[in-house]
Amino acid sequence: MKFYHNPRCGKSRKALQLLQERNAEIQVIEYLKEIPTKVDIKVILKKLGLDALQLVRKNETIYKEQYKGKELGEDEWIDAMIKHPKLIERPILVHNDNAVIGRPPENVLTLL
Repeated sequence: MKFYHNPRCGKSRKALQLLQERNAEIQVIEYLKEIPTKVDIKVILKKLGLDALQLVRKNETIYKEQYKGKELGEDEWIDAMIKHPKLIERPILVHNDNAVIGRPPENVLTLL
C-alpha cells in the first residue's frame, strides 16, 4: 500500500497513526518532497474515481490566488498539482486497484 502523506497535516498524521496501529504494511510517500508524476496522479484519480479538479484543495492560498474561477482541462489541473503539490488533497491511501482519501482519517481503514 502507498500512503501519500503530509506530516504537517493533522488528518494525515492521524490516518498514518491508524494504519500503524494496525501494523499495515505501507510505503509512506511525502508527496511534497517526492512529487507524484503525471502518470502517478492519473492512476490515483482512476482508483479514486475522481476527476482532477475533485482532488484539488480549494482552501489553499495558491489555489485562491492562481486558479480560483479558472476553467482548466484535466491535464492542466494535473500539471497544476505537480507544480504546486500542496494542491493535492491528502492523505491518500492506494491499495491494489483502490484508493481512498483519508478525510476523515478513518476512511483509510476501508482498504485494510
